[in-house]
Amino acid sequence: MPQHPTPRVCSHCDGFPVVHITTGTATPQGNRHTLPATCPACKGTGTRSMPAALVRAGK
Repeated sequence: MPQHPTPRVCSHCDGFPVVHITTGTATPQGNRHTLPATCPACKGTGTRSMPAALVRAGK
């Protein structure tokens, strides 16, 4: 049994913690302006720790 359980994928972002959203405007070169948005639940890590009630500790 591993010492540390594997981290769970965030249920809010499904492991995609940072996305870029287009603003709809373009630069003179033709590129789109984008804004990064991070998942507020996992704060951009893509993983969540187990709730304290589900962690088994000792006997």
